[in-house]
Parts: sequence; structure tokens; C-alpha cells
Amino acid sequence: MQKSYAVFGLGQFGGSLVKAFHEKGTEVIGIDKSEEKVNEYSAYATYTVCANAVDENTLKQIGIRNIDHAFVSLGDDIEASILTSLLLIEMGVSQVWTKAQNDYHQKVLHKIGVNRIIHPEKDMAKRIASHITSEKMIDYVELSPNYGIVEIVATDKLDGKSLGEIDVRANYGCNIVGIKRQDHFTVAPSAEDIIYKNDILIVIGRNKDIEMFEKKGD
Repeated sequence: MQKSYAVFGLGQFGGSLVKAFHEKGTEVIGIDKSEEKVNEYSAYATYTVCANAVDENTLKQIGIRNIDHAFVSLGDDIEASILTSLLLIEMGVSQVWTKAQNDYHQKVLHKIGVNRIIHPEKDMAKRIASHITSEKMIDYVELSPNYGIVEIVATDKLDGKSLGEIDVRANYGCNIVGIKRQDHFTVAPSAEDIIYKNDILIVIGRNKDIEMFEKKGD
């Protein structure tokens, strides 16, 4: 069953996150108190809501209890960010990730039980969207708008196969540049190296090629 996401605050980061989910065909609700922002991102979100994010009744009307994962990105309004995050936690949203503005903000978010504190300069929207919409992808680092490096968990499909057998470069256009197995790490593995279930594969290439490998090859 596909998970559902909600983004509170459609500024630069929140808006980018909505677009990233849209690109992956994932259901996402966009919420902002600015009608202009709501209209701007209505083409990307599954649906948008013009609302005050700290209003509990509005959150109930949105059906926030049915959301699996909420992101709070309310610009410089630290008070609204903290209150919204707290309400979402109290209303039972299983994952609440909130953008922090400074050290004070981060400490408070940590105290109230936010699952992850986002630092936009480190946690790019596309990386987050890729990370949480995939069951197998552990991490994603964007090298450019079209290229990235990912960590993908090997499934039963690859168990016992050599790199030469699966030939990721020829079949998918990307490259496996490393294999992590518990405490052991193989850099630039050869065609004879064997992959086992739960190995972590370091894959580099064009984003669309990596996604194709993740969906069909792994």
C-alpha cells in the first residue's frame, strides 16, 4: 500500500519537496496559509489546502490521522513550526520531520519528539523523497539534477549472483561502485564478486537509470 505524505509550508524547501514527490508519482498534500502558494503548487500536489497549520480542527478536517508522514517547513515562524509539529505528534502521525532554523529551534524539536530534524543545506528535498518512497533505498546523494549516488539493499532476486551475471551497466546504464556487507566494504568490485541478500550496493549513475535498476533489477 502506497504511503501518503503531507507538507506544511510551501516555501522554497517545502515546495521543492512537493515537486519531488510529484515526480515520483507519490500522493502528497500541500498545506500553506498563503493562497498564492497553494495555487502555485496545486498542479504538483495531490491536493492543496489553504489553512493555518496550527489549527487542530483544520488538521482533523484534512484527515491528518490518515497521513503516514508529515513534513513541517514553515519558514522563519519558529513558534508555528513547534506547535504544528507537536500537534501532529499528539494526533498520532507516525513520522514527523521538521525543518530547523537554528540551534534553539533544533533543541526544542528534539525535546518534543520530532522523528527527524531537517537541515535544508544537508537534506535536499529530492534526496528525502527518494529515500522514503523506496523500501530498498537507504540513502541518496544528488550529484547534479540528473545524476546521483544511492545505497540500495540487495533483495532475494540478486542473492548469490555475480556482478558479471547481472551486468548493471549494460542492462540499466548505471554502475555498482561498492558493496557493504556488515563490517566489510568492497570498493570497485570486480565482475566475479558475488552479491548476497541484504548487502548494501553503492550505485552511481543517472537518476532514471538508478530508479529502473531499483524497480526491475534488484
